[in-house]
Amino acid sequence: MAGKGNGGQGKRSQRVEALAVAEAGQKPGGEPSLSLDRIVATAVDLLDTEGIEGLKMRRLAGRLGAGVMSLYWHVSNKEEVFDLALDAVFAYREAPQKTEPEDWRSDVVLMLEDWRAIMLRHPWSASLLPRRALGPNILARLETMSRALSGAGVADASMNVAIWSLWNYVLGATVTRASFALSDADQTAGQQRLSVLSERYPTIERTRLLLDNDWDGTFRKGLDILLDGLSRR
Repeated sequence: MAGKGNGGQGKRSQRVEALAVAEAGQKPGGEPSLSLDRIVATAVDLLDTEGIEGLKMRRLAGRLGAGVMSLYWHVSNKEEVFDLALDAVFAYREAPQKTEPEDWRSDVVLMLEDWRAIMLRHPWSASLLPRRALGPNILARLETMSRALSGAGVADASMNVAIWSLWNYVLGATVTRASFALSDADQTAGQQRLSVLSERYPTIERTRLLLDNDWDGTFRKGLDILLDGLSRR
């Protein structure tokens, strides 16, 4: 009888230990349990290292140390993983509430510079953004920006034009920066060729277009031009 009692206590202890480990977010043996947050975080890492084409459900499962079918308890398919990963990287923390009148321009600039920085850190996001469902983080960004522009006096009738103009500017500027692959030597050679052809291309030769590497400054100045136009409206 004593032996049976000890066996029961042993099994009971194992169950208690397994429950405690599960509550701590781990499988027995120290391996983290599968969760939606962990799937999304791992998908983001996989996209960062291998790009859109590198995200396969089997490869994702391998990185998670799980079976492929286990993923489908949490996500419907790979398309949902794309949507969740994209929305995850665009989480945005609004600036603290200010006591002085709202500086709408600073708020918009801060958000759009943050948006651009995210897409440069996660280059795959720029190509996914125009063709995916918009998740809550992205929609929250658009709502926050719309409120700021509305506070600046942009009428509802012009709001969509303002939002899409800023969206297109940030997306285009980011894709151009991320894909611009000319080396310093190539840029110098290109500018020298423009000098030879200056009669045909006088303006871009004079402004030394092909030697301009001030991507951050150009982005901010272009954004200022857009916001100047919006504020006048």
